[in-house]
Formats: sequence, structure tokens, C-alpha cells
Amino acid sequence: MAAGETQLYAKVSNKLKGRSSPSLLEPLLAMGFPVHTALKALAATGRKTAEEALAWLHDHCNDPSLDDPIPQEYALFLCPTGPLLEKLQEFWRESKRQCAKNRAHEVFPHVTLCDFFTCEDQKVECLYEALKRAGDRLLGSFPTAVPLALHSSISYLGFFVNGSPADVIREFAMTFATEASLLADCSVKPCTKQLHLTLAHKFYPHHQRTLEQLARAIPLGHSCQWTAALYSRDMRFVHYQTLRALFQYKPQNVDELTLSPGDYIFVDPTQQDEASEGWVIGISQRTGCRGFLPENYTDRASESDTWVKHRMYTFSLATDLNSRRDGEASSRCSGEFLPQTARSLSSLQALQATVARKSVLVVRHGERVDQIFGKAWLQQCSTPDGKYYRPDLNFPCSLPRRSRGIKDFENDPPLSSCGIFQSRIAGDALLDSGIRISSVFASPALRCVQTAKLILEELKLEKKIKIQVEPGIFEWTKWEAGKTTPALMSLEELKEANFNIDTDYRPAFPLSALMPAESYQEYVDRCTASVVQIVNTCPQDTGVILIVSHGSTLDSCTRPLLGLPPRECGDFAQLVRKIPSLGMCFCEENKEEGKWELVNPPVKTLTHGANAAFNWRNWISGN
Repeated sequence: MAAGETQLYAKVSNKLKGRSSPSLLEPLLAMGFPVHTALKALAATGRKTAEEALAWLHDHCNDPSLDDPIPQEYALFLCPTGPLLEKLQEFWRESKRQCAKNRAHEVFPHVTLCDFFTCEDQKVECLYEALKRAGDRLLGSFPTAVPLALHSSISYLGFFVNGSPADVIREFAMTFATEASLLADCSVKPCTKQLHLTLAHKFYPHHQRTLEQLARAIPLGHSCQWTAALYSRDMRFVHYQTLRALFQYKPQNVDELTLSPGDYIFVDPTQQDEASEGWVIGISQRTGCRGFLPENYTDRASESDTWVKHRMYTFSLATDLNSRRDGEASSRCSGEFLPQTARSLSSLQALQATVARKSVLVVRHGERVDQIFGKAWLQQCSTPDGKYYRPDLNFPCSLPRRSRGIKDFENDPPLSSCGIFQSRIAGDALLDSGIRISSVFASPALRCVQTAKLILEELKLEKKIKIQVEPGIFEWTKWEAGKTTPALMSLEELKEANFNIDTDYRPAFPLSALMPAESYQEYVDRCTASVVQIVNTCPQDTGVILIVSHGSTLDSCTRPLLGLPPRECGDFAQLVRKIPSLGMCFCEENKEEGKWELVNPPVKTLTHGANAAFNWRNWISGN
């Protein structure tokens, strides 16, 4: 290690001495990473774990800016939680649907406490201490309710915060600025003017009335727990557009970017002269590399989608014990600072947890490729030597590797491109709904595992939650083609294809026990046994159990929970035919009455029309 880096590490280590958690730097330095790049990785990932920083370093191994001394920009926001946040998010969605996107949609609901400022990577942890000190100092005087008054003009709509509550919040912002200057040597400009929570900004004037009506429908009587959240962003891309990759793309030339679904790409609209029509030049947030990419593989993302949350300070006690339990959990994994009075409730919350509700969300997979192209779909997309190619845009860009070759896809088809898109839409809607998924189970069919993965990616949980493959919720084998059970991908093959699979999970029904052409009663019995084990073995908390399977399981995996007998076989078959892609059923446990109930799913249904194949030659010739 160079002498200068040794001195820097010594300074950083001294800052960390006396704290309960060991330095996150140490394991990274032990692997041979230089101090400045290790600190950069920690700052870019919110200083959560050394594992996340290590993954960032591996992804950025070819980043030409890795050694550039460019710090992150930081800002402090006061953010609502609970019912008020849900209503604000509903306003966000409805205003975007009725009045198109405006500047407010670029960022989550918040009150800005200080402008963006820079902080050296080795001093970021001092910012966390500044936030904690400021919060502890103002905790006793922080308002139990923050009054919000609607204000409207021709280009702005939002809630103003006035009176003594606003004075206390401004004092908190100024205290944080002072502490950040002393501890982290940062120049922070606190908000001293009118505090506001923006609802809409820079919208078309003729939308003002509609936006006002939507805003007046937001109930402000809910008690709300407010959190001060510290976020960071990459200062190089402040004025860039942000795109999100929808599909995987493998470069055909050395100057093209690799895309994985969910990747964010920064694009400078003023630097696109070199790009051909339909292409853009961008920089990948995941890798830091620059290159060309097909624009139709992406969609516009919001500005704050790429921001990194570092730490939160929670001010008031939640009236909802469940939300407090969520806060306790997040304080361990994402650095939330909770007041001491809140921590003292832990024993009471542990007692109350015994009456927490369980919920099960059963989802059908997205559109499968053979659903569109028929049973002979594989012949349409494979060469004589068994290689895959894409004859239509609704075929997936690529197929995962299987040990026995492409033939095994015939009865275990993947999602179509539209099926991938459907799954992402559903996952994005679940994210907007605020639902908290705690565990995921999927049928071993490839289309179901793919759907589960895509939903988790949109929920930003693909690295935190592993998919538990349960053969017991596979399709009724009588409906499967052939006299044998379909050859399904092994757990090892799924992991090799970048699916985050829980290889330690012990299924209720082993894959080897699946029998071809089973009877209806045998099918119902294995689904019942599987869902009962899933529910009974999941931890007792308020998180939602997500089951991604086939249309048939929306009935066969919910009726056992509801205490209902199986349907007649004929009625069952008629019902299942009507279940669309990403159809959902949502069950909640009602412990007070000792039963489960079907309730409204957290998101709306997905409806769209057919799109027939088009041959331009027939159109030109008039045939």
C-alpha cells in the first residue's frame, strides 16, 4: 500500500474507532483494493455492506473513471411514510395518467431540507453522525403533526409547511448543516425559505384544475411518521436523461454497451451526433462504461431512480406497530437512526408480532412464447445444428443454457418479449403500491422463475430475496404435452443463468415425485400440501408471501387457505381458461376470526389486445 494511502486509511480508521461496527474498509483492503477505490465503492453503495461495495467494484472493473477523484453529491430530505405516503404516491400515479408526466414525477414525495452538496468519500460516515446529532438535538421539539396547506399557481402545485412546525424543521436543517461542516468539512446550504412538498411542477396550464382536484382529494388527517433521509447522486450526470433497460442486449460490436434488464443508462441529449437512428450513446450506471445501445430496449426512468439512500433519522413514534417493526428491520440493514423511546418498544412489539397478519399473493406467469407462436415455436427459432435465433421481436433475445440442449425448451418454454414486459409492468406496479414482499416461491417452470425474477428486479429486491423453487405448485401434469413430465431446468442451471435461487430450500413436493397425467385429485392434494407448508414455514411477520406459478394455482393454492373444497373438475378447467397473464389473487389471514379471506390485489389487472404478424410484402403487392 502506498504511503499516502496508508496515511489516508489511518485517518479514516481513527474516525471509526469507538463505534460498534467494524470498518467496512478492512475486508476490501484485505482483497487488495486501493483505499481510494474502496472508499468510492462504499460511498456509491450507501456504505451498507462490504459485499455490496465488492460487487460494485467488480462491475466497475473496466470503468475509465474509477480512479477519478469525483465525490458524490448529497442532499437531505424530509420524507413522509405510512398512509400519507401511500396517498401521495396514488396522486403521483393518477396525475401522471391524467395529465402526463411533469417535473415532480422525477423525485419521490419530499420536503427539501438542504441543497445538494459534495462530501469526500472518506468523510461520508461523518455525515451520518451529523444527521444523528441533529436529530437527537431536535427530537423533543419536533412537531407531532406537520400541517400542510395546499398552494397552487399556473406552474406549481404543492403543500406549504408554515408556522412553528416549519421553524423547528428549518432549525433541524441548520443544525445538520452546522454538524456536517464541523464533522465532515462540508459546505451545506440549509433551506431557510418556504418549506414545501411539491405535487406538480412545470405542467401544462390547462391541467391545473385537474391537478388541484386530485390534490384536494388527498386526506391530510392521517398521522404521519416523518423521516429525514440522506441521499446521494453522481454529480457528473445531473443534467443527463436517465434510461432503464427493459431487455437484455449483448453487444454486436466493441463500441456497444451490454444491457441487463433494470440497468440504468445516463444519456446526454447534446452528445448524440455519432449515434445512428434508433441508437443512443450512454454511460451505464452499473459498469461506468460508455457505448452505443438500442433506444427501443429502454424506457425513460425518473431522476431519483439512480439515487442512493444512505441513512434515515425517524422522528415521531409510529401509531401503527407494523410500520414500526418495518422500521426496526430497516434500521439494521439500511442505517436508520431511531429515537431511544422508539427502541424501548421492542419488547411490546415482539409480543404484538404474534397477532401479525400473513398475506399470500398468487400470480400467474407472463405470456409464454408458445402461447403466441404455437406448439412448433421451437422449429421457428432454431437452426439445423440446434442454435437459437430470433425470427420475430416477440421471441426473447436469448435463451439460457441447458445441459441437454435447446430441445428441452419445447415443453418448458420461456417468456415472450411481451411476457417479459408484462412481468416488469406488474413488478413496477407492486413497487408503487408499497407492498412489502418477504419471500418468493415459484413453480420450476422456466416462465414462472423468469416472472418471479423480473418482479423482484422491479421491486429492487433481486439481490435480497432468493427464489424458492417449489415443484408442488407446478401445473396440472394432465395438461402438459407428452407422456412424461417436462424436462425442467435444474437449480444449478438456473443459478448459472443468473437466477437468484435458494439452493438450501427443501420443497414440500420433490421434483422427482411429479407424475405425468396425474388425476385432478392428485393435483389438488399436492397443491394443498405445498401451500400449507409454504405458509406454515414462512416467518410470522407482516410481509407478503409471493407465489409465482400457473393460472391453475390461482384457484388450487387459494381455496385450501380459504377452507373451501376443490371445484368440480369441469368448472375448474373453465375458470382457468379465463385467467390472463399476470392474473393475481390475494389472500389475507384474519386471525381474529380464525380464517383467511380473499381481498383486492394490491395492483390493477393488466389488459391488452392481440397484435397479428405483419408481412410488408403482402401489403405492398395488395395480396
